[in-house]
Amino acid sequence: MDAGSISFERKKTRQIMVGDVPVGGGAPITVQSMTITKTEDVDGTLAQIYALAAAGADIVRCTCNSAEASAGLARIVPRSPVPIVADIHHQYRRALEALEAGVHCLRLNPGNIRKPEQIKAVAAEAKDRNVPIRIGVNGGSLHPDLYEKYGGKVTPEAMVESALDEIRYFQEVDFDLIKISVKASNVPLMIEAYRQLSEQVDYPLHLGVTEAGPPPGGIVKATAGIATLLAEGIGDTIRYSLSSDPVDEARLGRQLVESLGLRERKNVDLISCPSCGRAEIDVYKVAQDALDAFQDREIPLQVAVMGCVVNGPGEARDADLGIAAGNKRGHLFVRGQNVAVVPEAEMVPTLVEWADFIMEHGLDAALERAKESAPAARRAAEEDRDRNLNEKGEDANESEQIVELMQTKRQAAGE
Repeated sequence: MDAGSISFERKKTRQIMVGDVPVGGGAPITVQSMTITKTEDVDGTLAQIYALAAAGADIVRCTCNSAEASAGLARIVPRSPVPIVADIHHQYRRALEALEAGVHCLRLNPGNIRKPEQIKAVAAEAKDRNVPIRIGVNGGSLHPDLYEKYGGKVTPEAMVESALDEIRYFQEVDFDLIKISVKASNVPLMIEAYRQLSEQVDYPLHLGVTEAGPPPGGIVKATAGIATLLAEGIGDTIRYSLSSDPVDEARLGRQLVESLGLRERKNVDLISCPSCGRAEIDVYKVAQDALDAFQDREIPLQVAVMGCVVNGPGEARDADLGIAAGNKRGHLFVRGQNVAVVPEAEMVPTLVEWADFIMEHGLDAALERAKESAPAARRAAEEDRDRNLNEKGEDANESEQIVELMQTKRQAAGE
């Protein structure tokens, strides 16, 4: 099967609207993040919201933990480029104020707002305003009764039961604009909780590993949990919860759904080789320079940076555009075809230039542009490839020599 035709069959869920963004019901997986500013700091919060939107966030959550924060939301919502979710903890009156401020969604934690009459009051008001609510179950703040029921520990069953209890309160006021999360910092626990919940409800699910920690470990944990579930068809919206700049959360979330083929590519997909003994450039630096150059440019191309011309163009033949180093020069290729040779110092700027050209004129036009230079480019690439192989060999890291030495030692020892 062609890689481009592979897709994950998604579990069918209901659809709700968060502002003008659909969630669930087969809509594209949405990416969320949360501001870390004080919500009463209207200009500072808006600046962060705009940065998150530029990095790929479809929806942004803001804390609503005080009357001043509620007033801040009233000023933020009309100026936001994306729908705003109000994060509510402990005080249900903040939820009512956030609704008055015009937010597009609420997040309620069942472990923190526990009085049924307060929960139902918020749900009734949200129903009148046609505003959805996320039931945000958190493994770190379950109701004490559920801890006791499940042996004094957090279990998937306890988290799912917490969500179902909250749903029942909503049902009493005929409210069903619901999405749910059952987050935990333990990845296997989080995965199992979502699996169980997905079997019992058809509400859209918000995926995340809560308190994942700082990068790189936090990225690994968040990706392990979220990607596992998305690959199983579970999940409608996601958030990376990192001890890091929230812009990183949005960017990583976007990259994940794009890499899984669940969203159309918005920015460059940069691929690069891991380097080896044949590399004639600092692959890591050039790849980082290229990433920096493309970071905020909406160029939905796959771009490759390869350390040598021995295997580079072949391994990256499916990339839209790439460059491979050899003999202090860069060999530019488009869809695996060598099209130009440039000085090493101009590798990254040349990639950007050709990417812009492809975006404006298309891949066919780029290949047509290179008709005159392509033959010479192919000859130069072949020359550098042969020189590299003559100097360093096919086995640039001498692995076969190491294996032979190991075999010789075993034979000498009589093994």
